[in-house]
Amino acid sequence: MDWTDRHDRYFLRLLSRKSRLYSEMVTADAVRHGDRAHLLSFNSAEHPVALQLGGSDATALAEAAKIGEDFGYDEINLNVGCPSDRVQAGRFGACLMQEPELVADCVAAMRANVKIPVTIKSRIGVDDQDPEEALFQLVELSAQAGCEVFIVHARKAWLDGLSPKQNRDIPPLNYDLVYELKKSRQDLTIILNGGIDTLSEAQTHLHHVDGVMLGRAAYKTPYILADVDCTIFNDEAPPPSREAVVEALIPYAEKLVEDGVPLHALTRHLMGLFQSQPGGRLWRRYLSENAPKNEADASVLSEALQYMRQAVQRIHDTDNDINQLAD
Repeated sequence: MDWTDRHDRYFLRLLSRKSRLYSEMVTADAVRHGDRAHLLSFNSAEHPVALQLGGSDATALAEAAKIGEDFGYDEINLNVGCPSDRVQAGRFGACLMQEPELVADCVAAMRANVKIPVTIKSRIGVDDQDPEEALFQLVELSAQAGCEVFIVHARKAWLDGLSPKQNRDIPPLNYDLVYELKKSRQDLTIILNGGIDTLSEAQTHLHHVDGVMLGRAAYKTPYILADVDCTIFNDEAPPPSREAVVEALIPYAEKLVEDGVPLHALTRHLMGLFQSQPGGRLWRRYLSENAPKNEADASVLSEALQYMRQAVQRIHDTDNDINQLAD
């Protein structure tokens, strides 16, 4: 939530043509009663893209799923994993791990109302639940209701005692349990999530499960996705350079500003593009200082590139001068 909005997804799609992108979680009632154009509109370039819904009322979720399908989403994903207090108060997210029958009812209602796949993203359990029992029961009942794809964050969520941030790191990862789930349910598509930072790690997991979902790694170091098509999907096309991605974003940024959207709505997602690269800190600084200005337009992107390149070149030239003096 608050991260994988339409601008971030458009950016990520420039890095990988094959990866499936997921929306922020949107509540079923927000979809039904809110500003649908604002909440659900997306660029056709984002496909394949899934709409993630939150809720526990089967009728409301079925209606929201149909609205998402009509907007053109390729998948409806039910969130049974978010541990935030706000989500618990609304009786959805990770607390639904405690009500697997209700989750199955919601899946059945959504599947009856849409033609696109309905999938689930869950934890392995919450609080004092036995993860093997909780996860396997959730999967069994939801599979009976017609769900064929399960994305499992391989951690418990502690609803009592840990913050949402702590729940992303403190509960130990249990990848083996998700591997066992796949072994026992070869008929289902099992996707692993949680603590995966590199494509090498993803490849290791893919010996045991059908897919891998990246969350924070894909946001903090987005260029990791540039190698996904080649490494995971065996695409022979070369990955785009970071500079090429920025240049491809300029027309998109121009249209945003023309439509009255602040440039920062896009550039806030680009901070990690040059992570661990020469000039990466300069890139972040230039965007941070200039993109939020009222008059900022798409030229900030090309200026940031130029600023970074010139600074890196000056450093390179200085190093060469020092080496020549040493010689």
